[in-house]
Amino acid sequence: MRAIRVLFGRRARLRWLHLIIGGALLMPYFLVGTVLVGMAGGGKHLFSSLPAQSAAFALALPMAAVTGLFALVRPLCVAAARALCGVPPALLADGPARTRQARVRTAGWYTLHLALGGIVSGCTLALPPFAVAVAALPFFAGLRASWLLDGPEPLREPWVLALAPVAGIAMLVALALAVAAAGEVLARRATVLLGPTPEDRLAAAERRAADLAVRNRLARELHDSVGHALSAVTLQAGAARRVLDRDPEFVREALTAIEETTRRTVGELDAVLGLLRRDGEPDEEGAAHGPGLDALGGLLTHCGVPVAYERKGDPENPRVVRPDVSREAYRIVQEGLSNALRHGGGAAVRLLVAVRERELEIVMENPLGERPAVARPGGGRGLRGVAERAVLLGGRTEAGAHGDFWRLTARLPLTASGARAGTTGTDTTGTGTTGTGTAGTGSEGRR
Repeated sequence: MRAIRVLFGRRARLRWLHLIIGGALLMPYFLVGTVLVGMAGGGKHLFSSLPAQSAAFALALPMAAVTGLFALVRPLCVAAARALCGVPPALLADGPARTRQARVRTAGWYTLHLALGGIVSGCTLALPPFAVAVAALPFFAGLRASWLLDGPEPLREPWVLALAPVAGIAMLVALALAVAAAGEVLARRATVLLGPTPEDRLAAAERRAADLAVRNRLARELHDSVGHALSAVTLQAGAARRVLDRDPEFVREALTAIEETTRRTVGELDAVLGLLRRDGEPDEEGAAHGPGLDALGGLLTHCGVPVAYERKGDPENPRVVRPDVSREAYRIVQEGLSNALRHGGGAAVRLLVAVRERELEIVMENPLGERPAVARPGGGRGLRGVAERAVLLGGRTEAGAHGDFWRLTARLPLTASGARAGTTGTDTTGTGTTGTGTAGTGSEGRR
């Protein structure tokens, strides 16, 4: 049964079809070769001469090889190999052949396909009718009088006629074996000749890295915007519930903060979903989407903890801090406030945003909580996201405990024009405290 499946199963039939397609593709080249041989030999006995046909076949293969050098031949060959040869898709290359090595490999496989296909197609057309006629010799007198037995006298012996059906079946089995062997050769060579080259693997790795960068960017946006909003809303709602009966004014402020936080977060979420609708590709404005340092006042007002905000230089001026740096700085501050909400027990946060000579410095400090943070399943992405944001801009971050305080420091490089603007302008230093009351004192998860 296994032998029957190997010779006549679905895979064998598909490979046979693939070889016949190769023979069909060979025909234009073969006809051109036939014309060339006819011109050289005068055209006499062209189609009945085996040497002439062999010469035409030999001339057809180099022409096929030249065609295989075109870049778009590879995806067509790969599609046929996947569908008909049963080659796993992961072992074959994607896209046109861009390099010389890939084109030469494709030309080799294309030529091999057409060569084997031409032989198999010729045998498929000629051998089955002949094998059937041989197998039918004992049963039809007309066949015995034909050219099939026009040969030496021993061919007319009765025992030879008795073996004729066996010989006919053997011819068909031999054809099936030859086709199966040719199909297996093509399938094995496909992984070598149509497989990815080192350049293809490098391009695929770059595509995967780009896709991963987009996914990480979207994850950071969702974590910092939505995560901060949920933390603030949860803690504000919990604090309001505890003082609902004795401090209505605090409850009113907390509800206002919740309303403002959710409204701001809906806008930020729309921006993130916009990136998803564009398949993660930024438009002409690139990374300038989303709030920047100019929106920091609204964030600090309704963040859930009192914040002592000090700024040096003019970080909210887009001529001093370019938009992508301003945007990432906003997210870093947002993540720092989220950590203060979870771990600071509602204590005041000190925030410094300063334009230095060549960099934007962000320093956030908040008292450590009285109780250690409880590990959250899947937590701990916030500081990693902060570090990724800084690294993507060529900056650096530091975070850790300093005495009784937790300190987060980020330094983001400025452009040359931004640095000059920050150093030549007049520094304006403002200090203020904003907030909406005390957040909850619980500790929920790692930073």
